[in-house]
Amino acid sequence: MNQMKFPKRYLIVILTFVSTCVCYIERVGFSIAYTVAADAAGINQSSKGTILSTFYYGYACSQVPGGWAAQKIGGRKVLLLSFVLWSSTCFLVPLDPNRVTILVVARLLVGVAQGFIFPSIHTVLAQWVPPHERSRSVSLTTSGMYLGAAMGMLALPSLVKFKGPQSVFLAEAALGVMWSLLWFEYATDPPRSEHPKATAAGFGESLLPTKASQKMKVENGGSTVRTVKIPWMRILVSRPVWAIVVNNFTFHYALYVLMNWLPTYFEQGLQLSLQEMGSSKMMPYFNMFIFSNIGGVLADHLITKRIMSVTKTRKFLNTVGFIVASVALMALPIFRTSGGAIFLSSVALGFLALGRAGFAVNHMDIAPRYAGIVMGVSNTAGTLAGIIGVDMTGQLLEAAKAEYADLSTPESWRAVFFIPGLLCIFSSFIFLLFSTGERIFD
Repeated sequence: MNQMKFPKRYLIVILTFVSTCVCYIERVGFSIAYTVAADAAGINQSSKGTILSTFYYGYACSQVPGGWAAQKIGGRKVLLLSFVLWSSTCFLVPLDPNRVTILVVARLLVGVAQGFIFPSIHTVLAQWVPPHERSRSVSLTTSGMYLGAAMGMLALPSLVKFKGPQSVFLAEAALGVMWSLLWFEYATDPPRSEHPKATAAGFGESLLPTKASQKMKVENGGSTVRTVKIPWMRILVSRPVWAIVVNNFTFHYALYVLMNWLPTYFEQGLQLSLQEMGSSKMMPYFNMFIFSNIGGVLADHLITKRIMSVTKTRKFLNTVGFIVASVALMALPIFRTSGGAIFLSSVALGFLALGRAGFAVNHMDIAPRYAGIVMGVSNTAGTLAGIIGVDMTGQLLEAAKAEYADLSTPESWRAVFFIPGLLCIFSSFIFLLFSTGERIFD
């Protein structure tokens, strides 16, 4: 591995890509395995919903602490500890739907552990990846989520069928352990860049702890030491940060609503069988994987060739992605065929992924030293969006069922898809008004 010709930062990016892929295999895998086990045990829908949603509460609580921990002790170490914790939990906890307390605690632990992952990844990438490669590096890393979700949905049902639900937990734990060993062996902190332009862009910097010493030159050639603190208040009141937060909220609202309710739309809204649809139902996630990487490569091309500034590139891709996604989302209830629904959901999720080359990379543009913390703040909003969106969609469908007798009419689903569609329009305007590609936190 040391003799490979490509730079070490490429290996770091590949490993972070694999990490997000493994994490989403775990999330999809638990839903599949637990649903099968719970149905076999006769668990009611309310209890199932409680267990399935517990992960997101733990996940939401650890986003900002994850950014702080990555800033204080290093994203590389925090990422490794996170994987060890959730993998150990998956390995040790029995999948018994009747032992509710154990499952709740286990899912909280897994949620808390995985909540540290993305802030840590952004801290690592902000250190390793130079500015002109950040778009495609972040896009590749985050596209692992979508590839993992698709792989999980395709492969894990067969594992449950032949080996039982508990086998999914063991397989996920094995994947987590294997990744941990690779990360422990090959991941290192980056060498500090001595080039003034690279340093000014935040590339190659050592992590700044909550309180750290920095040397400042004085006239007599000596140095003095000053204390550097994380600018929490400036981060929390910054309009560019809030532009990222709003768009992260909208992205995850749309993503989690479609991930959780699209199968119900196919079965009850369109009267289709998921089994008969085969692998076509995975196309929206594969499309996200493809468009996420297209967005990253395109953004870096526009910036490197000086076709657009960083600010204009972020705003352009974010706007195009979210506006096209909004149109597809609001048109979704109109199309009443399997092909039409697959096409529009693929367009919606694909262009949302394209938009990530705007808002999702912007953390490292405006605050490379504090990328993990800004990511933690914005990802907390994204997780809350998932909790709110999934729960509210269920309530909307219950109300629609009472009004229209069933969920087979387009009117039953209009509000479900219009809400994220309108949020996409609103968020794109917020990003146009308040975002910037310039570094605003030193």
